[in-house]
Amino acid sequence: MKNRKSRIAAEQILFNQLYQSVVKNDQLLYPGKLLQRAAQKFPNITALIYRDRMISYPELYKRAALFTQVIREKGIRPRDRILLCFENSPEFYIAYFATWQAGAVVVPLNTFFREKEIIHVVSDADPALIITTDDRIKLFQQPGNEVPLLTEKDMPAADEQAVMEEVTELAADEMVALLYTSGTTGMPKGVMLSARNIMINMLQTLARLHFTSHERVFGILPFFHIFAQNTCVWTSIFMGATVIVVPKIDRRYIMQGLQYKPTIFLGVPALYGLICFLKSAPLKSVKLFVSGGDALPDKIRALFGLVYRRKICNGYGLTETSPVIAVDLADVTEQTSNVGYPLVGIICSIRDQQNTELSQGTIGQLWVKGDNVMLGYYHAPEATAAVMQNGWFNTGDLAYIDEKGKIVITGREKDLIIHKGLNIYPQEIENVILTYPNVIRVGVIGKKDEMVGEIPIAFVQLHKKEEGIEQTLKQFCAQYLAPYKVPRLFICSTKDLSTTATGKVDKKVLRRLE
Repeated sequence: MKNRKSRIAAEQILFNQLYQSVVKNDQLLYPGKLLQRAAQKFPNITALIYRDRMISYPELYKRAALFTQVIREKGIRPRDRILLCFENSPEFYIAYFATWQAGAVVVPLNTFFREKEIIHVVSDADPALIITTDDRIKLFQQPGNEVPLLTEKDMPAADEQAVMEEVTELAADEMVALLYTSGTTGMPKGVMLSARNIMINMLQTLARLHFTSHERVFGILPFFHIFAQNTCVWTSIFMGATVIVVPKIDRRYIMQGLQYKPTIFLGVPALYGLICFLKSAPLKSVKLFVSGGDALPDKIRALFGLVYRRKICNGYGLTETSPVIAVDLADVTEQTSNVGYPLVGIICSIRDQQNTELSQGTIGQLWVKGDNVMLGYYHAPEATAAVMQNGWFNTGDLAYIDEKGKIVITGREKDLIIHKGLNIYPQEIENVILTYPNVIRVGVIGKKDEMVGEIPIAFVQLHKKEEGIEQTLKQFCAQYLAPYKVPRLFICSTKDLSTTATGKVDKKVLRRLE
């Protein structure tokens, strides 16, 4: 208890120091000034390493400043939305900060979205400008789409003369980023984040992770994703760290990036699974591995520890919370569902469906409150009202607070299976099935049953075909699970299960198959 209190106190002190450094005359630093500030404060530090290119902070800022002028010449006004569609590259940073420096709202598009999703986002966000790569321009040249387009070819070279006008600032509680979540049901929803949301969660994350300007952050997660933006775009630039920009999750690019000796490695569970299969990735320079974006299976963390003799720290968050809520950096290995203490300034509450707070150790809906919680969903007041009450946000996750005050996630509420009135948590079943040697991925969903309400069924991706695997897995699960939790049906194949951009099994697709 004493160690916990001293840790919380130390984290609060560091957060306060960081906060004071970004407040002047009671005004919070506008995130659109982060790159300008870094160019002045870290003139001799490499901002980005991209393949064989080293880009300093002054050079990156100059290129963003030049492109800000191009954007303004297109007639962009403050609060206009600008949609970005890039794979990981320096051009993503240039377009991102040029947008903010012009006082516009950045809308990074998921590069895995299909035509239907792209049409929805363009219609909903109603951007004044789209910036993308030349090879993607046809995605946006649809009949009826008259939004102006720019590509990387319109970005001036660094050797041109920059005449930077003042950064156009928006108020701390105005929307500056609009992020579309892929979600598990329906079309993507636009999450509105304010300047305050972004700056506060950046500082909260720093107070926990202790980034310095000496770090080399392995930037492999897609930059359109909120986890990557927080760590590789906001936090790294604020601290003057170097980001090793990896174009995509691919073995060749991973090995090329690792030669630059990263010190911070941020990934999703599927990425750590891939690193395990590589077996000999050069990771000695890395001092911190953090997993987020999805539940970390026991199998992957155990295998990573076996292959590399290193621990993966577990993190938790959502786009709606900018995104980080908790990260567990403790030396003692907890169960993978334990994501640690909430960050400084974030309050948690476990509630039942009647919104009554539950006692410690009881599973219920996880609600959170803090300056990192979103403004709401864009053009969706009913959806916003369904998850937000008096500053509290319903994460949609089921969890409990353990005896140490740490958050333990048991699954998504919408994934909960109710069988004869008993709760079944798919994550528990998936963790068991993943320990079977021939299993790569698994997704468990509920199937309606007139007699018992719902029954669990499992979709399983195998390494190789195996005779009688369905019965084998049923018997395997029976060793570790109560009888009512054992899936009634196993659908096994060596074909890839459909996944989201962050490597989660896409249960929305599974429900259509069932």
